[in-house]
Amino acid sequence: MTDTDLHSAAQVSKAWPFEEARKLLKRYPDGKPGGTAVLFETGYGPSGLPHIGTFQEVLRTTLVRRAYETLTGGAPTRLVAFSDDMDGLRKVPDNLPNQGLLTAYLGHPLSRIPDPFGKYESFAHHNNAILREFLDRFGFDYEFVSSSDRYNAGGFDDALRGVLRNFQAIMDIMLPTLREERRQTYSPVLPVSPKTHQVLQVPVEVIDAEAGIVRFEDHGDTVESCIFGGQAKLQWKVDWAMRWVALGVDYEMCGKDLTDSVRESGRITRALGGRPPEGMIYELFLDEEGQKISKSKGNGLTIDQWLSYGSEESLGLFLFREPKSAKSLHAGIIPKNVDEYWQFREKLASQPIEQQLGNPVWHQLRANGYHGGDGDKLPVTFSLLLNLVGVLGAGATREQVWSYLANYVPDADPAQYPALDGLVDKALAYNRDFVAPTLHRRKPAANEAEALAALDAELEKAGADASAEDLQTMVYEIGKNPDFGFENLRDWFKALYETLLGSGQGPRMGSFIALYGVANTRLLIAEALA
Repeated sequence: MTDTDLHSAAQVSKAWPFEEARKLLKRYPDGKPGGTAVLFETGYGPSGLPHIGTFQEVLRTTLVRRAYETLTGGAPTRLVAFSDDMDGLRKVPDNLPNQGLLTAYLGHPLSRIPDPFGKYESFAHHNNAILREFLDRFGFDYEFVSSSDRYNAGGFDDALRGVLRNFQAIMDIMLPTLREERRQTYSPVLPVSPKTHQVLQVPVEVIDAEAGIVRFEDHGDTVESCIFGGQAKLQWKVDWAMRWVALGVDYEMCGKDLTDSVRESGRITRALGGRPPEGMIYELFLDEEGQKISKSKGNGLTIDQWLSYGSEESLGLFLFREPKSAKSLHAGIIPKNVDEYWQFREKLASQPIEQQLGNPVWHQLRANGYHGGDGDKLPVTFSLLLNLVGVLGAGATREQVWSYLANYVPDADPAQYPALDGLVDKALAYNRDFVAPTLHRRKPAANEAEALAALDAELEKAGADASAEDLQTMVYEIGKNPDFGFENLRDWFKALYETLLGSGQGPRMGSFIALYGVANTRLLIAEALA
């Protein structure tokens, strides 16, 4: 494959990162003026702990960034991870300690509230540190920008002048979108009270736009104050537009719940003399009950929870797929994504370039943090590994699992198969927390007992060295034997799973028997028949 082949295929690829990146090509047919880097932005509201929804926006934006670089042959780009930590705390998330402490600081900028965990100088610094630590862990190429740092240091002062100059135009955009009661108190500018240090939601009158002077009521007093240097912030939609103009943002995606915000912030951006960024509106994640996942509720998987039970690559695959469709995010989907990642990975090398660009793994291997593991094939599927651990029981150890893997994997050694070794620990954790409590081996029916006895006899003949393929054929032949009365093979396999493994579904039985061992499988059969 040549660079020309890659470039030609990328121009017509229907993979969503390329479709998004081509929006930027239309925006800058000859590149960004002056050779400036195209700026990608992701936003983060640090009022709650970072979750997968936060991480996915950085990953997906990175996928579009890399696709754009492929389309342009390496045009310069930057990615800014922006934290809106100047925002006032509106409610205390349920999943945080020291609720009383946080309640006392309602309305204060997040960066000026004590850290309830007692580790950092503020609540925002704590949550920002967690976000950065995770992004750094996966090697994302990004620049972290703090809203409070920019406001406090005067980095947004010029943009704030623009807001004051266009104050009435912004009001004309926003007021028709608000309820009558809200219109009475709405202001694009939210001054910080000199008395209480809270972010105030009060009407504001512009006195001197160039000097940043405004007039407002502060708990009964009429105050004239400068909004520069962190003495005010902007309403959310105005703040977003101001940021796009001040930073020169070219691309930013967001969730479906911000559809109206995108439209109105875009209008405000134009009123400020700027151009709204390109972007994609993606669907939101749902929990197992079909409810929207929320940082404040904590009703979804955290990043660490996913990585306790599945690989980084499996998380990347889940986040890559169908960004414009709502998807359930819960522990039950992890094993499927682990195995499907490796299925895509194995196909990649043999695919023509056009198909490679539609393969999620092609994009993952080019995003920061996904540099591959030990080869392009996993010698044992994660589902098979889970079945093995399930039979071994909740007390199984990694050493015990590797002793069984030696029956199946040539030169089985954790050092030789680091990706598989990592999945052993995750399979043990997943089995302990989700599988073992649900396993129940039922008694076989009469015809099932006869079939199991026949399988035992065939296994005795086959011996310990039988291949997985020969064992699979043996299992098939017994299931197809009309003497045992199975209407179809599915009923036979279901009987094997339920009587031997204690589960309603399971692996390819030939592979499982080869992994678990013929002698051990015969013991399982003996237990079922007893």
